[in-house]
Parts: sequence; C-alpha cells; structure tokens
Amino acid sequence: MITLNRLLLFVFSLLLCGQAQAVSAVEKRLDNQRLTPLFSPHRATTSSGKPIGLHQFEDARVCSGCHTEIYDEWRESIMSHAWNDPIYRALLNKASVATGGELDNFCTGCHSPVGLTTGRITTAGNRLPPELEHPDEQLPGVDCEACHNMSGISGLDNGAYILQAMARGESLKLGPRADASSPYHQTQYSSLHTSSEICGTCHNVSHPLNGTPIERTYDEWYESPYRQAGIGCQDCHMAKISSKAAVMGPLRQDRASHWFAGGNTTVLEYFGRTRNAENARKLLQSSAELALLEPPAELRPGARAKMSVKVSNTGAGHKLPTGFPEGREVWLDFRVLDAGGNELYRLGRVVNGETEPGTRNFKVHLGDKDGKEVLVEVWNVNHIISDNRILPKGYEVVDYEFAVPADAEGPLSLVVDLNYWPFSQAFADALLGEDKIEVLVENITRLEQQIPLGQAPPWRPSPDGMTGDSGRHR
Repeated sequence: MITLNRLLLFVFSLLLCGQAQAVSAVEKRLDNQRLTPLFSPHRATTSSGKPIGLHQFEDARVCSGCHTEIYDEWRESIMSHAWNDPIYRALLNKASVATGGELDNFCTGCHSPVGLTTGRITTAGNRLPPELEHPDEQLPGVDCEACHNMSGISGLDNGAYILQAMARGESLKLGPRADASSPYHQTQYSSLHTSSEICGTCHNVSHPLNGTPIERTYDEWYESPYRQAGIGCQDCHMAKISSKAAVMGPLRQDRASHWFAGGNTTVLEYFGRTRNAENARKLLQSSAELALLEPPAELRPGARAKMSVKVSNTGAGHKLPTGFPEGREVWLDFRVLDAGGNELYRLGRVVNGETEPGTRNFKVHLGDKDGKEVLVEVWNVNHIISDNRILPKGYEVVDYEFAVPADAEGPLSLVVDLNYWPFSQAFADALLGEDKIEVLVENITRLEQQIPLGQAPPWRPSPDGMTGDSGRHR
C-alpha cells in the first residue's frame, strides 16, 4: 500500500521532471555562469570587475606587423567595420535618442568591446555620424584584442564576455593553440577559443528591458544537427586554410581564416571590401537548394496552373536567414515566361525598395506592446509576431497558382530565384536618406525548367470569375 508520504514524494518528483523539461538545453548550461554586468544593460564584465585601462589594448595595426595575413583578412571583414557600419550607427543614434541614452552601452558592447570595457562610450559619441568622427577618437570594431583578451563568458547572450584585465606592462593573448609562442607578448591556450560559445556571447540578443529574444543565431545552431555532428561556427565562418599565423611562425595546415564571411555583401561593398564580398556570395550560394515538386507534364492555355516549390536549408548551420531581424530577408522571385521570353506571371519583384505584397519570403516579424509590427524602432519590441525562417537541414514548401493566357505560346519557362538581402533598400533609405547606400540583392540559387504547352481546354466560364493569382505559404 502506498503511503501518503511516498505518494507526495512521487508527485514532487514528477513536478521536478516537468520543470527540467521546460528548460532548454542552452539554459541548463548557464545555471551557474551568471555574473552581475559591469556595464549594464550589457552583460560584459572584466576579470578585475573594473573598467580596463586603454593602455592595455593594442591597435590592430600593431598586430599586423607579425600577423600580416590574418590582419589583412580581418580588415576586409564585417568585424572590422562593426563600429563604423553606417546602418548600425544610424540605428544606434535613433535608439540613443529614443531611450535617453539608456541603451548606449547595450548596443555598443558587441560592436566595440574595447570601447565598452575601457569606458570610452559616450552618448554624444554614439549619436555622432561616423563620417564626422576624428580618426583618433573612433572606437575599434570587433578587433584582435576583443577576441584574444576574452578569458571567459558568463552567459550566452547580450555580450556576456569577460575581458582579461592586466597590469601595465603585461601582454597576454589567449588563443586556440597550446604550442603558440611570440617574442612580443605572452600566449596562453584557451578552450573557449575552440568553441562556438565564444560566438554565442554576441550572436544571441535579448531585449535588455523585457527579455524578448531578438536574435538567436547561437541557439539556432546549438539545437541543430550541425552541433550534433561536431560542426561549429568557426568551421564555416573561420574556415581552415594552409598558412602561417605569424610571419616567423610555422606553416600550419589548419590556420583559422579571419574573413568572418557572412551574408552582408552590401556593407562590405560599401567599404570596398570586394574580396570578402565574394567570399560572402559563395557562402550564401552554398546555403540552400530549390526543387519543383511533382512538375506538371504540360500546361494548357486558358487553364489555371498550380506548382509547388521546395526551399531547403542545406548549408546554413542556423535558420535561413539569421541575425538582425529588422532587415534579413530571403524570398522567392517566381516567374513564368512564354516561348518569346514574355513574362506571363511573376511574384517576388522589388517595388519601391521592398519585396512586393504577397511575395513568399522567409523572415522574422517583430511587434510592439500594441501589437503593431516594428520595422525600425527595435527598442520598442516586446514580442515576436511571426517567424517562418527555415531551420537548419529543414525545408518549406511554397505553393503558387496562376492563369495561363489562352494565347500563350509554348513551351513555357519557369524561372525561380531564391534571393537575399541584409535589409531592404527602403529600410536603408529610411535610416540614411535616399541613395546613400546601394542595397545589393544576392541570388542564392536559381531553378529553371521548361514545361510543354498542350491544347487549350474547351472554354467554360470560371465559377467565381477569378483570373488573378492566389497562393498559400506552408
């Protein structure tokens, strides 16, 4: 017979199990890692619990003397432009003004870790357009010191990194190799620098005032098949190459490249970083595939046609797209052409700097407290309205329906482009003014297929008189 005490113990155990299951794998790993942030509302701190003297940090150009190739790669990267990125600075200015400076540290802490931890961030500086900054006053972006002084993390969002504080005259650099040595500075092996967690500190972003998960690139990877297969962030974004880490160092077959290639060709081209823009295009082109499901044997003039396109995330170790939710958009530009190349149907144009209404896209939509979509003022976000982005190794099926003109000449050509941009032209124009920056539409992949045109069916009126297009996005 079960006693009352044993029954209560059994029920209590079930409750504990339920609570454990309600906590995500990422949250479980952070139970004992939380520290009080020194630069609130950003979560960064230092090993001393105090701001770090500017004397401790070298200019990246000093590092280039020995680490020449690494410096050249980094200089072409988005990381090196994290502070002077015009889109970021325009948003930072708006956020600073709108919140009375409340978010100044929060925004800047991941775009200039050295600027944050040395206490150089000011409201006036955050509101100054980058082109008006004096070169000597400009904060570094995510530079050599930001990563190679990182001694630990206290969490996996909102910049929860710990930068190592050192006495004057000391110089210690942390990295992924136990056999590294330098005549200029001390070196120390760091397991953190071999882990994706070093990326997770800034590539997870929660709203600092209400906790809304704004960006979750690290979590998307963590819950993906890629982590389970042992493939980390660095494997794609810091791909291994045969090279020297330093001019006097040994040739290594697995030196991590420092291009930090992503998808933002627009900002790279804006700064003239053409080589790395090509790296970004190659990465984008490896991320997805298109397929036409059950293609029709033929289409008939005067009839309605239905087609389904499968969009597969085959190469991105996170959702497609990921990051910066106000901007990132992947979409289908679906076209049907006749034998003469005339466009019979299209959905997915760019009109007035945005994808046209009805476009089948993959994107996050953010909302404010009144339920309205937030397009620019991300500081007003308090919930996610919708998120139809494609999971790693996942897919979505998109349906199209259109009318084939009675006088169409075949065969018909189906052309489907899967496109990407980091933000729309309308978004950039709203922040910077018209024509200040050209937003590039990058083609991820294209599907082309010819479909024969058969005989026209006997004419009969449509029951509902519809001659336009309709579609659903599953």
